[in-house]
Amino acid sequence: MKTLYIIHGWTYTVEPWSSTLEMLRQRGLNVKMLNVPGLTTPSDKVWTMEEYVDWANENIPDGAIALGHSNGGRILLNLLAKNPAKLSHVILLDAAGVYEENKKRDLSRKVSKIMSPLKNIKPLRKVYHKVVGASDYDHAPENMKKTMVNMLDSDKNLDMSNISTNATILWGKADTVTPPRQATKMHSELKNSKLKFFDNWTHAPYIVDPEGLAKEIYHVMRENS
Repeated sequence: MKTLYIIHGWTYTVEPWSSTLEMLRQRGLNVKMLNVPGLTTPSDKVWTMEEYVDWANENIPDGAIALGHSNGGRILLNLLAKNPAKLSHVILLDAAGVYEENKKRDLSRKVSKIMSPLKNIKPLRKVYHKVVGASDYDHAPENMKKTMVNMLDSDKNLDMSNISTNATILWGKADTVTPPRQATKMHSELKNSKLKFFDNWTHAPYIVDPEGLAKEIYHVMRENS
């Protein structure tokens, strides 16, 4: 059976994945979790989508099977848009990449920029965080804030119509980060894709249902190796 390469989402530790990874290895599957630069691998630079695509291309061999969760899925989709023959199969787990206008997010970003001087004044920090809201974006280092903006903006230019790679889309019906409607749109744009929803999964199935996730991944690997 082929090695499965995994690109995690926007997280600074892959520890929550440990149960799922252990269950996959117990089934005899060889799994390689790739540490994403700037997240689980330190990096002070601002990353662009093009650079993440080059990084993924270098770290995943041609003809491999890869899984991308959330932002990891976004990276794999951009990789395949550039090189549809790169992978033999891709697993998209609650993946990002579908562009939707988000007025609340854009407004929050503008307010955050305007009010950012407040966060350097200790008595006013609570006011700043209350106004802009506590989120991954607010708490990220400055270089990764800019990287996150690059990732979100890249969705505007992502064209999935040329991706011919066989794809399995696994999605939680309770996902509020990348909601189910995005899975449906992704499925409609990826010509060789299968979509499966799971009632009890949130955006992080490896936390809420590691055993169920491991079972589904193993099933896909067995069918496509």
